Amino acid sequence: YHRPEHVRAACERTLQDLGLEYLDLYLIHFPISLKFVPFEVRYPPEWIHDPLSEKPQMELEDVDIVQTWRAMESLVEAGLVRCIGVANFSMQLLQHLCSVSRIRPQVNQIELHPFLAQEQLVRFCQSMGLAVIAFSPLGAGSYVSIDMASADESILQHPLVLELAEKYGKTAAQIILRWGLDRGYAVIPKSSRPERQAENLRISDFALAPEEVTAVAALNRNRRFNDPGVFCQDWGAFCPIFS
Repeated sequence: YHRPEHVRAACERTLQDLGLEYLDLYLIHFPISLKFVPFEVRYPPEWIHDPLSEKPQMELEDVDIVQTWRAMESLVEAGLVRCIGVANFSMQLLQHLCSVSRIRPQVNQIELHPFLAQEQLVRFCQSMGLAVIAFSPLGAGSYVSIDMASADESILQHPLVLELAEKYGKTAAQIILRWGLDRGYAVIPKSSRPERQAENLRISDFALAPEEVTAVAALNRNRRFNDPGVFCQDWGAFCPIFS
């Protein structure tokens, strides 16, 4: 839905689905424009243009991201959305978007965990006044089951994380989530288990020491699990947006 003429319709469909009059935050999920799929054909469209075809493929469209952003700005002006932002945007894209926008992006949602600390991008976003939201803040997790990570890449088993968990009387996951908060950004772990959801919330009663935050950040491997430059190739497209 990156073409300007489709942005409002997609937002209104989301509002209808949620039974809301407005959204607090609406994001451009990836700087990748996919060929439009009408609602009556398939909704949501997902990555594959025609999953029932003999050889399912991604189909891209040539859309200027600035034009998509102009349509996003109009959603705010129409009162359908309070805040607008982006996800998976690089420093270069953000700088360009900020230089031409009437309403600047307020959020950049990116993959962030100790194996992908993204220090420069986080610092840049914060210097520009953008809130940073970390998706996949616990690392490999759900990517293992879809062959986008291996089980031995779990940050939750790292000796430093386990040492800090023992020191603070917390789980490894709570240490990693707290690390994100101590770096100044929001974290959005996902879990379908109520006990895990409650555990993820219990991170406001302690803080890591500055040298511990630095030590965890030093575990960085620049290991990105959610990379369309890799997984899109299985669907006939090459989208190295992080290169």
